[in-house]
Amino acid sequence: MTVKPHADLTPDVAPVREGEDLDWPALDAYLREQMPDLDGPFSVFQFPRGSANLTYRVTFGDRHLVVRRPPLGQVAAAAHDMAREHRVLSRLHAVYPRAPRAYLHCADTSVVGAEFFVSEYRSGHVVWDRVPAEVSTDADASIRIGLAVIDALAELHDVDPASCDLQDLGRPDGFLQRQVDGWRRRWAAVADQSMLDDAVRTRVLVEEVGARLARELPAAQRVGIVHNDFKIDNCQFADGDPDHVAAVFDWDMATLGDSLADLGTLLNYWPDHTLGADDPEAFVAASATRALDLPDRRTVIERYASTSSLDLTDIAWYEAFGCWRTVVILQQLYARAVRGESVDPRMLQRGEMVAPLARRALMLLGGQV
Repeated sequence: MTVKPHADLTPDVAPVREGEDLDWPALDAYLREQMPDLDGPFSVFQFPRGSANLTYRVTFGDRHLVVRRPPLGQVAAAAHDMAREHRVLSRLHAVYPRAPRAYLHCADTSVVGAEFFVSEYRSGHVVWDRVPAEVSTDADASIRIGLAVIDALAELHDVDPASCDLQDLGRPDGFLQRQVDGWRRRWAAVADQSMLDDAVRTRVLVEEVGARLARELPAAQRVGIVHNDFKIDNCQFADGDPDHVAAVFDWDMATLGDSLADLGTLLNYWPDHTLGADDPEAFVAASATRALDLPDRRTVIERYASTSSLDLTDIAWYEAFGCWRTVVILQQLYARAVRGESVDPRMLQRGEMVAPLARRALMLLGGQV
């Protein structure tokens, strides 16, 4: 494996973390066999900021590709679905240009220890705790980026799944019920894997929220492609253009279902700076973007509503569901660290956010904490 000098790094990649190397010679040989147009020396860096799937930029000469595989260790059933992500991205790009094109999927786990897929690499900037100067130095850049993300979500929901041969991506009938049931099962699988003092109280709280969500399911209004983890730091912006999302990443949970589930997820990750720092409602999911001066959540809802015919009366349920689902995901990440399956030091910190987010989900449902 060739490692380029650090001067060649772009802001989105870094040297591979210790313990997350793959069998690079095997990957090199496999990709050259499957994609005969590849030429030149092989090198690899890692996209370091994701929380679960391992994602790498591999380079052959001057050509960059993205290789993505599930995390190390025990993986929840139906999670980190590389075949699904490849299927979506090999088709969706034709009608939704923000979706990077996928080239191939490898189900042979002997190559790098797990299935993986390969997609195009897009150069640009993911916005985290600040707006990169390359995207914009304007005072209102954060506002414009926030509005662009909402518009990108609304445009995804306008895509006809049949237009890109994704009409059988999922089973939209009973989508919300299956989602709640499935995430309750995932929680049960990791609920007792905790080293925190409030683990018992937290488990009771999380299960109460799940039960309430199941009892109060809203009626779905429209079926569309659901990204299932749509947030600012899954979006990429090009140099000098804060008004347009150039790419959207992380499609391994994409399916067909109730479009408002995506809006609830986005709201869950969206800070509201009109609230005081001590207001429990101000506590949102783990995201560096909480430091940005974004529009408040009411503006998010109004912007989405301006291009949609959907009734948003029940949006608090969808936000609570997005918040509660994030609780389960954080517990899964934390449990992986407790089991010693992750070398990423951030994962142990994920457990500290489970209880506060569960309380917020309950409040969104009108419950008392």
